[in-house]
Amino acid sequence: MSSLSNSLQLKHGLALCCPHSSSLTRPHPSSSIGFRSFHRNFVVASSFSNDNREFVIVGGGNAAGYAARTFVENGMADGRLCIVSKEAYAPYERPALTKGYLFPLDKKPVRLPSFHTCVGSGGERQTPEWYKEKGIEMIYEDPVTSIDTEKQTLTTNSGKLLKYGSLIIATGCTASRFPEKIGGNIPGVHYIRDVADADSLISSLEKAKKVVIIGGGYIGMEVAAATVGWKLDTTVIFPENQLLRRLFTPSLAQRYEELYKENGVKFLKGVSIKNLEAGSDGRVAAVKLGDGSIVEADTTIIGIGAKPTASPFEVVGLNTTVGGIQVDGLFRTSIPGIFAVGDVAAFPLKMYDRVARVEHVDHARRSAQHCVKALLSAQTHMYDYLPYFYSRVFEYEGSPRKVWWQFYGDNVGETFEIGNFDPKIATFWIDSGKLKGVLLESGSAEEFELLPELARNQPSIDKTQLRKASSVEEALEIAKASLLNEQKA
Repeated sequence: MSSLSNSLQLKHGLALCCPHSSSLTRPHPSSSIGFRSFHRNFVVASSFSNDNREFVIVGGGNAAGYAARTFVENGMADGRLCIVSKEAYAPYERPALTKGYLFPLDKKPVRLPSFHTCVGSGGERQTPEWYKEKGIEMIYEDPVTSIDTEKQTLTTNSGKLLKYGSLIIATGCTASRFPEKIGGNIPGVHYIRDVADADSLISSLEKAKKVVIIGGGYIGMEVAAATVGWKLDTTVIFPENQLLRRLFTPSLAQRYEELYKENGVKFLKGVSIKNLEAGSDGRVAAVKLGDGSIVEADTTIIGIGAKPTASPFEVVGLNTTVGGIQVDGLFRTSIPGIFAVGDVAAFPLKMYDRVARVEHVDHARRSAQHCVKALLSAQTHMYDYLPYFYSRVFEYEGSPRKVWWQFYGDNVGETFEIGNFDPKIATFWIDSGKLKGVLLESGSAEEFELLPELARNQPSIDKTQLRKASSVEEALEIAKASLLNEQKA
């Protein structure tokens, strides 16, 4: 459940500690990209529904959980922080939903509270009790529907009026859906974005025989791996000519496709979908393709991307090119005291000098931490993010092969593929003689640790030498030696 918006222009198209009191006035660090300095006034009023009004986070995903931890680490959470979420659960590590959560029921699937934040990065498990112990006010199942930036108030779906001194928007994304007129809401048609979605899908999988997955990206690949574990007849349909086109090279995509085929998955590539059809029981029964042919399905999962959940915050300022809420390198919006982090933030991608919106758990974590540190201190250094993506599939018990790949950097330039995929493979992107990006499948811990160093430092690589590498290990040693030589120079 991870992606980079097309703002990154990936080759295939692919945001002064102060005393706790009834009045808060805090200078904001200056920004080098034109977001003005300001003062905000925080006023307590008895008519507001939230007791903790100094800091408010809207959103209940990864970014909210990691922001909460950073507030706690700085001693600024107790009695000061309120989190407003549309979900019924405390923040959790969302990637689990298309990985361990979908394991067959006899393969020890993960369930809450095992994947509450911040266990994904080795931190303490932040259960609902944790938030209570830390004095953080949680408002569940009550999404924000409007904002008044002049009065610094939020209104929720239930009619609650909330007050904020500083506001962090961490609303993430929502799954892109098929229109209702072509069957997007038929029972048995699933989208995955939260625990309720995953629970609904599992209920269908327990009774399913023929599954159709629409989409050849992260969701499609991860869900297909899970349905293999359920031993279900699985077909993956997508309009592109290869899997994960925004990142994989055609040859690498073919390797993964062959692996899935070996596990019984069928692919229909380069086809369009006319509509989804219901059977006599009202549930989905088939997918009708553009050429009129029919693919039977009693369960359908749609994974065709996501869109930032920017409503009702349009007034804060949107980026019309990449979507989401425009922020600077400290995650400040154009309105004083309002910030945006995670999937919803359109931010300056410093190392590549462009604006990006990144849909990935790593960015959600890091952006939240960076934002809160800037908010609570005199920190002024700008967010300097290195794009990172990964996937883990076929990890359930009894799987003949567990798959785990990682990518760092930018996939621009000439590609060099080393290895035969059994047991591992690596792809290097070289542009103007410099290493720009690297992907590794089935690497060791030490090899994975090398990848971000290579991608961030972008050493010059001898392409002839790299092309002659007889193994992934040799290719990585060539890249490592190039890095060390430049660091010594």
